[in-house]
Order: sequence, then C-alpha cells, then structure tokens
Amino acid sequence: MNKSGKFLVLKFMGALIVSGIAASSLSAKNEDDASIRLEALSKLTKTISTVEKYYVDDIKFKEIIDKAISGLMQNLDAHSSFLNEKAFKDMQVQTNGEFGGLGITVGMKDGALTVISPIEDTPADKAGIKPGDIILRIDGNATIGTTIDEAVNKMRGKPKTPITITILRKGEQKPFDVKIIRDIIKVDSVYAKTIENENILYIRVTNFDKNVVSKVKEYIKQYPKANGIILDLRNNPGGLLNQAVDLVDLFVDSGIIVSQKGREASENAEYKASAGATLTKLPLVVLVNGGSASASEIVSGSLQDHKRAVIVGENTFGKGSVQVILPIDDNEALRLTIARYYLPSGRTIQAVGVTPDVIVHPGKVPQSEDSAFNIKESELKAHLQNELSKINVTAEANKTESKDEKTIITQKKVGEDIQLKTAIDAIKVLKIKQ
Repeated sequence: MNKSGKFLVLKFMGALIVSGIAASSLSAKNEDDASIRLEALSKLTKTISTVEKYYVDDIKFKEIIDKAISGLMQNLDAHSSFLNEKAFKDMQVQTNGEFGGLGITVGMKDGALTVISPIEDTPADKAGIKPGDIILRIDGNATIGTTIDEAVNKMRGKPKTPITITILRKGEQKPFDVKIIRDIIKVDSVYAKTIENENILYIRVTNFDKNVVSKVKEYIKQYPKANGIILDLRNNPGGLLNQAVDLVDLFVDSGIIVSQKGREASENAEYKASAGATLTKLPLVVLVNGGSASASEIVSGSLQDHKRAVIVGENTFGKGSVQVILPIDDNEALRLTIARYYLPSGRTIQAVGVTPDVIVHPGKVPQSEDSAFNIKESELKAHLQNELSKINVTAEANKTESKDEKTIITQKKVGEDIQLKTAIDAIKVLKIKQ
C-alpha cells in the first residue's frame, strides 16, 4: 500500500474512533466536550501523517503507531508502558521465575533509570550494584529517554554473555563502568536463620513470590518460643500483593492492612486482617532500606501503622501504585497504572516511601578496644582451627561448619551489620516491655 493509501486508512480509522468517542461523549460531563475531543484527534492524525511523509527515515506505519503509543504511556507515569510483541514475551518469561539477566529490579525516579535493588546472590549483587544507583548507559548507549521495558530488554540476554553498565552513584565523584556476566536468575524468596547466642528468629524475604507466606508460616511454627522475630525486607523490590497482605495478616488480627483507590469505583478495594489468620504475637522488627519497594512497603508501612512492629533502617523507595496488564491483542499489551495503595492510616507511599521508626544507615558496629581485641582473638582461634584441620581428617567438620553458616548468623556477621544489631537490640527492649 502506498503512502496516500495508508493516509486514507488512517483517516478512516480516525473517523471511526472520533465517531465512537463523539457518540459516547453526548452523555458525558460538560467538560468532556465532543468538539474538544474531535480537535485533539484531528491533531493526532495530522501529526502521524506528517511524520510518515516528511521524517528523514522511511518509518513503517505500524512503527509510527507503536512509538506514539509508547510515548503516551511513558508520559503518563514512570510505571505505565507499552509492551510490544517482544516485551510482552519477555514479561511472560520473567513471570515463570527463571530468565537470563543481571538480577536487578529497576524503576524510574526523577526521570532517571534507577536501581530499586539487586536480587540477592545474582550477578548484579556480586558485582556490587547498590539500591539508588543510576544507570546512565547500557553497553555504551545512553538511557536518557529510555523506558523501563526497553532498558530491561537490553540488560537481558543469553547466560554467560557480558554487559557493561555505566553507574552514577551518590558519593562517587564521577560515573564508572561495571562489567557483569549475565546468568540464569533463580530467586530463593525466603530463608530463615537464628542469631548466635540470641533466641531470635531471623527471616529474610528477598521478593514476594507465591511461596512467601507458606514458608514464613513454616519457619515461625518451628520456633514458637523465640524471643522475637526480625523480618528482613532490605533490597526487596516487591511482588504479589496477596502475599504482602497475607504476610501482615500473620501478625495483625484486625483492621485494614492496605487499600487501593483508583479512578473507577471498581478499582477500589480494602484488604482486612482476620483474627483466624494471626499466627504469632512475638515481638517483631522489620528491616528496610532504599531497595525496599512496593509489597515490601505495604508490609512495613502497615505493620508500622498497626504499631505491631518497629521499623529499622532507611527510607524506602516509594512505589505505591497498582499496575495491570491489559492486552491489546494476542501479542501486545499495556502495562497501566489503575490505582494507588494507601496504608491503614490513609497515607500513601507513592514517591514518599516509609520512614523507619529508627533510622540507621548501613555499616559496621562501632567497636571498643576490648571488643576489637575479642574479635581478633576469635579470628586467631578460627585460623588455628583451620591449620589443625590440615593435619586431621576434616571432611565432616567442614560440612558441619558450612551447615552452621546456613542456619545461624554469627556474632561476627552481626558486628558487620549495624542495622541488624539495632534490630536485635530492639527485640530485647520489646521483650522486656511484654
């Protein structure tokens, strides 16, 4: 079909759209005037035809429409987007829980492609990528004006292939390159440990997949006589809403957990706690940071509003909107923001986040001279034991040590994490007050 033919098709399509909108607008509110809509649609059709006729490159008609839709979605908000055929398939692959990539969750913050958090024990995590890092370039290509989906598509790829991302980090004088080797991303969403010399259960939730609540239940039932629970949601980018709601319900027996409000009344919903789902009344501390987003913010913010937990760490990311996937056809779809989340107190977390009760920045626990000597002494003891192991048959001993590391957080590890140390101290205070 020649260009004039395409233009006629476009005008015909526009006429159909206009007639449909004009018909519906007759019963609309006064401000939704049909003539204004008609003028706006006329401007759109003229713009598209002008681009098709005069743009320096010969862009196919479908590509112009795709770019128009993509630009529309991008300008609505940072989380709405157009999923073309490739992006739609990539999203479906990611939903299956195993894909080739770097292991980072990204979002748009103040117009910049920003790392929400690296996924634990993935290539990005091992390469030292941190929450709040701004990705300036991907393999030399600037990310300015790039959508989240476009950026994610560029970062995904075949396992064992290299990629270089250019990072701008707060506190660094200039941007720097990080080379990462892609790998299959497998996410272990929940694991638990106990704190050495403390009767405290530590539960780490890395993301909210469909298994979170069942696994957390299992761990809590294993330690019913613990003095308290530390729920670590640091660098957790979110996930399934129902898992966030049901996780809060394990600790809260009544009241609203979270609500969502949209333009349409059908999008409004309230999620409430039920006494029958409550599993424990143990003292609870939740760890968060700038990498805690979405479902993590719902859990921490709701528990904070209910005064059920002490929140420790840094201000969270601030993603409190609801997106749904609305298919256009079998191969393409829109990711569209349809509502915002509100915590029990009525406050929103969108672009604001959750402010901890106790603000603690990451770092090591300050040591006095005596305690520093004790650490050195324990390190020396460990060194001597390793030397002895070279003389004796130590296969079983090494297995035991490895097993201990998987189930226990040592005091040495606690000393390297002042946020965790603060959480432990908070549990002790809460236990005394019970």
